[in-house]
Amino acid sequence: MTRYVVKRVLLAVVTILIICAITFFTMHAVPGGPFNSEKALDPLTVKALEERYGLDQPLYIQFFNWMKGIVNGDFGVSLKNGREISAIIGESFPISARLGLMAMAVAMSFGIVFGSVAALMRNKLPDRIIVFFSTLFTAVPSFVLATLLLLVFCIKLQWIPVWDANNPNYILPVIALAAYPMAYITRLSKTSMLDALGQDYIRTAKSKGVSRVKVIFKHALRNSMIPVITYAGPQIAYIITGSMVVETIFTVGGIGSKFITAINDRDYTMIMATTVFLATIMVIANLICDLLYKAVDPRIKFD
Repeated sequence: MTRYVVKRVLLAVVTILIICAITFFTMHAVPGGPFNSEKALDPLTVKALEERYGLDQPLYIQFFNWMKGIVNGDFGVSLKNGREISAIIGESFPISARLGLMAMAVAMSFGIVFGSVAALMRNKLPDRIIVFFSTLFTAVPSFVLATLLLLVFCIKLQWIPVWDANNPNYILPVIALAAYPMAYITRLSKTSMLDALGQDYIRTAKSKGVSRVKVIFKHALRNSMIPVITYAGPQIAYIITGSMVVETIFTVGGIGSKFITAINDRDYTMIMATTVFLATIMVIANLICDLLYKAVDPRIKFD
């Protein structure tokens, strides 16, 4: 197992390095520049700004300096406001992480329960209701659901206040983010549970007189979690890193909204730093997900 873990960690590091290279050279291949705006700057001013931020140096030197800073935990400064990007990420990421983890906890809890109920009551009324709503939430994009929730519960009914940084209310953003993964996990759990219930070891357990509750929760449910874990690992990272649209709708000051602002401002350093940071989280989540398989199913062997 140690050999497998070392190989996976090395592969994760190589993946992150490749992402860094692709992000850097793609950003510099995009036409225009960070100092292009509707109000044209004086050429001497642009030249002075490029010298200040090292953009006048050859591309390979810029890449080397940028990578050296990332290795040391220094993402540089924003080209628009001059703030340390590490400080910006440190302020905004905890908000996105809290929102994403809450949404994923809701999605997994309800998804596994609904999927198991649908499998155990297959072709009955509860199964049909669960399948209907899971299909509905799978088809509705998160930004559409977020807009509807904001319109109905914040503006029309005024049951829930609009987002306030001093007194944040996570209910609506969590619902908007959790709806799709919950629906997908529900369908995944149902399929996995039905497959597990048809296995020989389940029939053997039943023939030995093992209680139905023990058969479901100790044997069937545990062994049906592999597909859910496979999906949940990357999805946790995706919710944390991909909530930018929902954050923008609810004016949540998370890292997603900062990423959108950086794109609009053509803030190269902020875009590159945020992309690498979020991609690193995604790679680490996949690595952890791979290592969790053994804990769920002892039959799995790492090669």
